[in-house]
Amino acid sequence: MGTLCIVGLGMIGGSLAAALKQSGHAGEITALVRSEATGRRGQELGFIDGFSTDAADVVPDADIIMLAVPMLSMRAQLESIRPHLKATAVITDAGSVKAPFIDDARAVFGSLSRVVPGHPIAGREKTGVDAADGSLYQGRRVLLTPLAETDESATALVRQLWEQTGAEVESLDPQQHDRVLAATSHLPHVLAFALVDMLARQQESEEIFRYSAGGFKDFTRIASSDPIMWRDVCLTNRDALLQAMDNLDSHLQQLRQAIDGRDGDTLEATFSRARNARDEHI
Repeated sequence: MGTLCIVGLGMIGGSLAAALKQSGHAGEITALVRSEATGRRGQELGFIDGFSTDAADVVPDADIIMLAVPMLSMRAQLESIRPHLKATAVITDAGSVKAPFIDDARAVFGSLSRVVPGHPIAGREKTGVDAADGSLYQGRRVLLTPLAETDESATALVRQLWEQTGAEVESLDPQQHDRVLAATSHLPHVLAFALVDMLARQQESEEIFRYSAGGFKDFTRIASSDPIMWRDVCLTNRDALLQAMDNLDSHLQQLRQAIDGRDGDTLEATFSRARNARDEHI
């Protein structure tokens, strides 16, 4: 498979490196990092074979470049690696929003024949290379969103890379990906952040958090996620996320009216549909 260079050795990129090492990945794994401390820690943990803060040191030898950075950093990272890429190198990513990454890649490279956008549907609220886990992708879905112009060999290489981690790889249209993830991932994160922020601003916030029940902790766990990453997701998937928020707002208004009107039948029917849908699909 050759050499893999991971741009951004945080929890996502670090978990990929750890998983590949655990699976016996034959190729070298390097990292392009912002700080030498991160690179040294990645080596200490046994995740990577080498690193640099300079793209010129690690990109020229890479057969696959994996970008695992916040969405609004993608364009700058693509521009930084472009002068150093070998002609046959494959570029992929682990970003949560696909259409903006595709736009950025097209602006930087022109042709997307060697670009395979991707998104692992896995993650945790912790950040940094020390939060990396080699089992993170085991049995989880990875969505690839190649374009019509993407070389099949490039897509096959990225698919093979993710399958080596134990992930289940599927292909999806980029726009459909962004609509689906807006509703199932981006919206829940916004809700968790909003709920915790609202309660933290209340006068009795200390008591509220002290006596919070298990359901509150389960629902708001993702509010411990990286604010920068989720800021970028919201801004880059703006239209799809706003549509999902509007749909939820309309549904909440219906529930509010049912509660206000003491309409138990509507509440029970809604809760039953929700329980059945979750039990069947999740």
